[in-house]
Amino acid sequence: MIIKNAFVYKNGKIIREDYDLSVGGAGFPFLMTALGAAVVFFFKERISSNIQRIFLGFAAGVMIAASVWSLLIPAIEEAESAGQIGWIPAAGGFLLGIGFLMLLDYILPHLHPDAAEPEGPSSPWKRSTLLVLAVTLHNIPEGMAVGLSFALAAQHADPAMYTAALALAIGIGIQNFPEGAAISLPLRQEGLSRGRAFLYGGLSGIVEPVFGILAVLVAGGIQPLMPWLLSFAAGAMMYVVVEELIPEAHLGEHSNVGTLGVMGGFVVMMILDVALG
Repeated sequence: MIIKNAFVYKNGKIIREDYDLSVGGAGFPFLMTALGAAVVFFFKERISSNIQRIFLGFAAGVMIAASVWSLLIPAIEEAESAGQIGWIPAAGGFLLGIGFLMLLDYILPHLHPDAAEPEGPSSPWKRSTLLVLAVTLHNIPEGMAVGLSFALAAQHADPAMYTAALALAIGIGIQNFPEGAAISLPLRQEGLSRGRAFLYGGLSGIVEPVFGILAVLVAGGIQPLMPWLLSFAAGAMMYVVVEELIPEAHLGEHSNVGTLGVMGGFVVMMILDVALG
C-alpha cells in the first residue's frame, strides 16, 4: 500500500481518501453553481443580453482549454507511457464522448434559455423542468472531467497531477457561477418563487459530483482505459461548447462580446492549468 498526498493505493486501485478528494473536487463546481443560482435573490430581472453572452463565451473558453490541457494532452501522454499509439485513444474516446452527448440530447427533452421550443422528444413536463434538464446535460461532462483528473492523479500518486486536477475544478467552478445565475433567473421569469428558482438552479449542478464519483469508481477498476475515459470527457465537453455555448453566445445583433468571452475563458483556464499544473 502506498500513501502519498492523502491518496491511498493498493494493487494500483484507488481506495478510501481518493473518493473524498474527488467528491470535494467535483463538489466545488456544484457549490459555485449553487452560489450563482443565489443571484436570483438579489436581482429582479434577467441579466442583460451582453453580459449573458460574455458569460456563455467565458464558459465555452474554459471548457475548450480544459478539454485540451486537462484531458486530451494527459490522455495522449498516458497512452504513450503505456506503449500505445497516443492519438488512437485520444481520437476514439473524443468521438465516443461526442456520440454520448448527442444521444442524451436526442433522447432527453430539454429547453435552452431564450429558446421558444424544447428540443428532444415531446414531453408533458413544464418549461421550468426542461430548462433545468438542459443545464444538467451540460454539467455531466464537467463532473466526469474533474473526477477523472483526480483519479489520474491518484493512480500516479503525483502531486503535480493533483494540482492540475485542482486547477481544473477551480476553472470549471468559476464558469459555473454565471451558469447558476443563467438558469435561476430564467426560472424566476417563468413564474417560480425565488426559493424554488434557487433550489432548481443549484440542483442542476448536482450531477457534477455524482458523475465525478462515478468516473473515479470506473477509472479505479479499469486503469488501462484511462486515456479513453479522459478523451471521452473532452469530446462530451466540446460537444456542449460547439452545439450550445458558442451559438448562444452569438445570438441576436452582431457583437464581439461573446467572442471576447471565449478568449477570456480560454486564457484563464490555460493560466490555471499551466501555473498550477
